[in-house]
This record gives sequence, structure tokens and C-alpha cells, in this order.
Amino acid sequence: MITSTLRRVLLVAKHASFQSRCCVASSRVQYSTVYDSNEKTFDKILIANRGEIACRVMKTCKKMGIKTVAVHSDVDASAVHVKMADEAVCVGPAPTNKSYLNMDAIMDAIRKTGSQAVHPGYGFLSENKEFAKRLVSYPVMIKASAGGGGKGMRIAWNDDETREGFRLSSQEAASSFGDDRLLIEKFVDNPRHIEIQVLADKHGNALWLNERECSIQRRNQKVVEEAPSTFLDPETRRAMGEQAVQLAKAVHYSSAGTVEFLVDSNKNFYFLEMNTRLQVEHPITECITGLDLVQQMIRVAKGFPLLHKQEDIPINGWAIESRVYAEDPYKSFGLPSIGRLSQYQEPINLPKVRVDSGIQEGSDISIYYDPMISKLVTYGATRAEALQRMEAALDNYVIRGVTHNIPLLREIITHPRFISGDITTNFLPEEYPEGFKGHQLTSEGRRELVATAAALYVSAQLRSQRFLGNLRVSTTPQEQRQWELCVELEKGSHTVAVSRSGSTFTVEVDGVTVEVSGEWNLASALLPVTINRTPRVLQCLSRDAGGDITLQYLGTQFKVRVLSQLVSTLSAHMPEKVPEDTSSILRSPMPGSVVAVSVKPGDVVAEGQEICVIEAMKMQNSLIAAKAAKVKSVHCKAGETVGEGDLLVQLE
Repeated sequence: MITSTLRRVLLVAKHASFQSRCCVASSRVQYSTVYDSNEKTFDKILIANRGEIACRVMKTCKKMGIKTVAVHSDVDASAVHVKMADEAVCVGPAPTNKSYLNMDAIMDAIRKTGSQAVHPGYGFLSENKEFAKRLVSYPVMIKASAGGGGKGMRIAWNDDETREGFRLSSQEAASSFGDDRLLIEKFVDNPRHIEIQVLADKHGNALWLNERECSIQRRNQKVVEEAPSTFLDPETRRAMGEQAVQLAKAVHYSSAGTVEFLVDSNKNFYFLEMNTRLQVEHPITECITGLDLVQQMIRVAKGFPLLHKQEDIPINGWAIESRVYAEDPYKSFGLPSIGRLSQYQEPINLPKVRVDSGIQEGSDISIYYDPMISKLVTYGATRAEALQRMEAALDNYVIRGVTHNIPLLREIITHPRFISGDITTNFLPEEYPEGFKGHQLTSEGRRELVATAAALYVSAQLRSQRFLGNLRVSTTPQEQRQWELCVELEKGSHTVAVSRSGSTFTVEVDGVTVEVSGEWNLASALLPVTINRTPRVLQCLSRDAGGDITLQYLGTQFKVRVLSQLVSTLSAHMPEKVPEDTSSILRSPMPGSVVAVSVKPGDVVAEGQEICVIEAMKMQNSLIAAKAAKVKSVHCKAGETVGEGDLLVQLE
């Protein structure tokens, strides 16, 4: 079958007719075909053949701007089709049953190279039904039939992952929804996730309230949403909306609901599911339409007809929602964090900022429920305006007592690819393949942070020298106006010269002058400053008498040490703490409860083997061995509650 969906497919449909149209090659034939390199089909195709047909397919792929992968036997390593390809994979020795007919080896090559489609040419596996079946079977999505919010969902790429995914997803589903039934459906790789808000009454009327772009996800759970989508044109928006309304009418639905779609790069859209409830991200639809969806649901439930017609539904401006979670974004883009909100301040003083939350200062975040703190929504006349407001809102959001995901949220909304609108559901793993590491400082950003830390340190020193009320000394000392300091940041040391004039500090960092001014209210949770005429809002999370300061800068926490030149010289003689060897121990990456322990002392485990399963906030996480070894001791059992960092298992 020939298809434009972004999945691994076998490009053979009615093989004879396909050959007659595409596979006859001759240097004397003049084609009238126009090859449009801007026409998006596939990024990479694997050619499961050799010789002239492989070369023929590669020529067309190159004209279409598609990268090619060649498979070859060991004796074909220098063959022409191998040289023509962008990538090549050896699939076995010379005998065809061990190479070009070796389905396992070819499937492995597809996975390793990330090929999106396979062209079989003719002969070999081109008409093999089993090969075709294996190409449309995996990957699959396993998900809870009663689920939502990413709970009870797993992607499986093979039989082993399907078995494990079935076990974990069914347990999660039973724990979260009281229903362990699962759905298994085809997983479409690298799409956009776009949904249509519908509203229907009991009188046969139904409306579509435009779309929401929900492609920024981790573990199949949405992180940042916006309305409208940068990707849809009016025709596609209307087609999706009309089909969503047809679905609602077909099942006689009445209330607010959401029809979710996967959308490929050609704007082909595929029905995913309908959520017959109010979505988490409904506020952004309210912002651009002016409708209160909760009010509409109540009216419909009472039996009132809808007050609006489809032509009354506008797209006014742009709205963006960031889901603020009590999570550690440096662990798998967000593992749960628990604790008490010792300080909490929402940025609702800023214009066109909305915060939907159910907590306050002093509230507890526990392991038993969803870790969402709030939905932070900003609105503007344009997308750029909404993004600027989101950036300011995140900088002004004060959350203390739990680890939160603001560092990740801020990096997403300021990422050039996100700003351009070039996103898919694979955005996070593609942009952060080694995991999220926080904001990466440029040389200018490093100087800004070092200068601000130095100015803050000096402000604290000056404050400690002042006394309220009567003077405790008979003479007033000469106030210092210049300082020579050493600032340590990210294993780097900077010699800093600071001078002060009123509330403005001139700081020379590595020979470059940085001017920092502000009110320097050390009792405030927020630290608004102007750095080289650019306004910034930092947060001082902690500081001590030893010069250790933790600053939140551009969303990310940075640990800085500010020392006098004398103290810096002496500190070089202090011994360093030896880091713990983590290869032989397994610690809990999050607080939670132990669901299962799969090993006992004396067992020999292989690298990657499951050791135990930890459940936190209704999500189950399988923890594995980092190396092959014998189990020395087990420090947990099923049913126990563990904290972040607790020792679970020790290996020899």
C-alpha cells in the first residue's frame, strides 16, 4: 500500500501496476514528471533489495529529496547501490536466505536507521505477505480504555515491549481509573497532536470551537498547548471541525467534548479518540473564543439550546497554556516531586495572565494524586505577544518547597524550533536526546549571571554592615565602594571587579564590563534587575554566609559561589568530596510506593533487567539494573513507601 502517513509501511500495493508505473528504468526514457522537493512525503526510505532496482529507486528518492538506506550482504559491501545510499547496513552473509531474505535483520536495520518506509523493489521480499504484515504491526500504542493524562499508556516496538507494556499499563489503569481494560492501536510516528473542541446541545445543534495544538508532550502527556495551531490552514481547520461535529451528532452527544486527531506533515488527519469531558487545556479555547465552557456545559445539561451559530465562533488572538507540575524535569522530562509549598506566589499581577490552580501556600503535594500545581495561561493579540507574556509569567512565578518543571517550560517556549512552529509529538526527545539539562549558558548569559551574583553578594555585605536605630559604634566607617571577588559557576572560576554607585553596580567579568541595577530587596522572593539595559527577573532561592548562592535565571537554577580573593585562595586547599559509585546501587529516583520487587539476595541480574517497580502519582516506573551483577542486598519490599534517593537494591 502507498500511504502518506508517517509510519513504517511497505510501498507495494498491487505490485504489478506499481512496477508498470514506477519501476521500469531506461536511460533513453524521457520523463515528464516534475519533482517538487518541497512536497513532503518521507524523510528516509530503506530499499530492501540490491542491483539495478535498488539504484533505480534511489535515483527517484534523491530527486524527491528523500534520504535512502541500503541493505547489503557482506559480499555486496562495495556494490553500486551501497555507494549511492546515504546509509548502508549489512544484513548478513552472501546466501540470500541469510541476507536479503533475512526479515529479522532487515527489520533491525529499519529500527536502527529510523527509516519511515520500505521499498522492496521486486523479487526477494517484495511480495512476501509475512514481511508486509511485520511492517504494519509495530509500533503499537497500548492505552487504558478509561484513561487520560498519559496514564496507562505505553509504546511497544516488539513482542517483549508489548508484554511489559500490557502488564504495567493494566496495573496503572486499575490503580488510576478502577478499570484495567486496554486498547491496542497503531502508533503513528512523529505526528502532530491537534484536537477540536466541540459543543453540542440536546436539540441537535453542535459547534466546533476551533483547535488546540497539543504536540509538546512527555510520556504521552501534554506539557504546553496553544490555540490556534500554527500549522492548520482555514480549509484543514474547517474539515477537521466539520468531521468532529459530525461525530458528536452521530452519537447524539450533548455537552462540551474534544475530538483528538493525529496530523501528519501533509495535513492529513487521523481520528484518535473523543474525550467526553472538559479537557485540562480548555482555558486557551475560552481565551480565543470568549466562551465560558463550564457555563455552556451547565446550560446544556439543563436543556437549554446553544446561543451561538458556527459563524459566531471567532479566533481572537492567541493563547498558550503551560502545565506547571511538581516534577523534576531533569529526570525523564519530569518525575514526581512531593513536599509542602513553603512559599507560593502566582504571577496574576501581570496583564493577560490566568492561573487555574487548586493549591495555596502551605498546601501539600503528595504521592497519591496528580502532581499538577496549576495551569498557567497567557493571552495576546499575536502569538509573539502571548509567548512574551508566558516568558514573563514563568520568571515571576514563585514556587518553593517542591521541585517544579518551570525550567523545562521556559526552555520550550523560547526554543527557536517551537517559536517557528516546527513541532511534533517527538519534540522533547529530538531536541534533548540525552535528557533535559536546563538552560545552557552562552558567554553573554554567563557574564550576566556572574555579574548579578556578585552584585547581590555585595548588596548583602553592605546590608549586614547597617544597623537600625542607634549606632552600635561611636564612629561611622568609610563605606566601601570597590570589591575584588572570585565567582565560581559550573566548574569555572571568574575574577570579578565590582564598583558601586547608588543602586547600580559596574562589574568587570573576565575583562568585559556589565552594568547591573535594581532595588536589591533581599527579603523579596523576586529579584527584578536591569542588566546592560535589559530588564530581567531573577529569583534568589538561597544564600548563606559562605558565599553559596542559588539563583533562578532564565527559568533554570544555578549554584554560584562568591568569595573574596583571600578566601578563594585558601579554599583551593580544601579536600573535595568523593562522588558515590552509582553503578552498584539502585536508588529511588522519586518518592512513591513499591509495587513489586523482582529480585532477592544472591540472584544474578543482567544489564537492563527489571529490579523493581515504583508507583508515584498513579504512574508505574520500572527500575532496571545498570550492569550485570549479583544482588548483594535488597532494602525494600512490595507495599512500602520510599522517598527520593532511598536505597532500594545493592549489587556486588
